[in-house]
Amino acid sequence: MGLAIELGMLDDGDNEADVFHAQLDAINACLASIGAPAHAEPGSIGELDNRAGLLGFPYSYLHFLRYAYAHQLANSGWIATPLAAHADPASDETLQAQMEQLESHLLCHSDAEGFYVPVEFTEPAFHDALPGAILGSSYRLLEELVVLAPAIGVKLANQTLSDAEAVRINGLVGSEHGLHRELCVWLALYEAARLSIEHKTAIVFC
Repeated sequence: MGLAIELGMLDDGDNEADVFHAQLDAINACLASIGAPAHAEPGSIGELDNRAGLLGFPYSYLHFLRYAYAHQLANSGWIATPLAAHADPASDETLQAQMEQLESHLLCHSDAEGFYVPVEFTEPAFHDALPGAILGSSYRLLEELVVLAPAIGVKLANQTLSDAEAVRINGLVGSEHGLHRELCVWLALYEAARLSIEHKTAIVFC
């Protein structure tokens, strides 16, 4: 079992699209509760130029990336080094402390389900009717990933990922480079957030 990241759910034309359409009411109720504008999911988004080599991975990989971001938040000069394969980053005290602040859209979100939407709001939003109960902003997620990039060795130009750098990261992920878990999730989320904003479509964890 693992996490899959999807976009353009109303573009699928299958039962999953029908389910997601029903969940839009909960998304918009959540947004209304914090005074944010509603999200209008497009019915068609066309082909996406997603540069991530992997759009799904074990749930534990997400914890490795969150561990890195929590430590980068706690110490802006922190640089990631590979954790042991058997490590449990989810139990890290620094990560737990940062999560308890309920401010980060990367850290405060379900591991296995839920949404990010291309709507501007500051802190993660909570609503019991939503899968995962927490709604994130694609804009805030992208900003946090840009902040994290230097700590895991991602090179951005003007806060933007180049095609060449995306190819390099995919190569490191494929070769199981020391930080391959962190890089795999970072690239998948960066591309999802970029495309979510560009095409005005929700990111779906499933």
